[in-house]
Amino acid sequence: MARPRVRVYTDYKSPFAYIANKRLFEIEQDLGVELEWRPYTLRIPEFMGAVEERTPHFWRKVRYSYMDARRLANAQGLTIRGPRRIYNGFHASAGMLFAQRNGFFRPYHDTVFRKFWNHELDIDELPEMSAVIASLGGSVADYEAYVRGDARAEHDRIVDEAEDLGVFGVPTMVFNGELFWGTDRIDMLVERIKNPESAAAALGSRHRK
Repeated sequence: MARPRVRVYTDYKSPFAYIANKRLFEIEQDLGVELEWRPYTLRIPEFMGAVEERTPHFWRKVRYSYMDARRLANAQGLTIRGPRRIYNGFHASAGMLFAQRNGFFRPYHDTVFRKFWNHELDIDELPEMSAVIASLGGSVADYEAYVRGDARAEHDRIVDEAEDLGVFGVPTMVFNGELFWGTDRIDMLVERIKNPESAAAALGSRHRK
């Protein structure tokens, strides 16, 4: 019997994606699901606007969001330091795909999140990302060739497919075609995995309203 599969869209520059990792890996182990990790590299200016155009109301929301992220991170013993600038993150996303293909996804995933949020890694600097790859036993030459070659097209295809599904942020989990966005929807995801028929009932009742 095939294991239930959950696709997870993530981005290394999202504090809430970082926080979600613990629960998601626990679900993988405890419920026997297969997690299929995919990059959804957030385009910060696109959904947050230019810095000079952001209102005081916007900045209050941002400050609260990081406060909330730190509370959740502290409960896991994680450190979250506010980002020093707006990052793109493509090199880190490409590294995720490269690490999956070469058998060291989990150590790469944990290392990049931890180092980035501790201000120990600039995910936009190719030499720094190459150093992470090397530290985990990967081929720097192969990684850099991938970044300069096929990575952009593969990355953009994955992002386009995500948006066709309705993805707009991270972490987003997809199970049986149903989307769950954010750490506060992981419990609902667990319920769906345990009782997949509940999705049809819930969606059906919503459509009848």
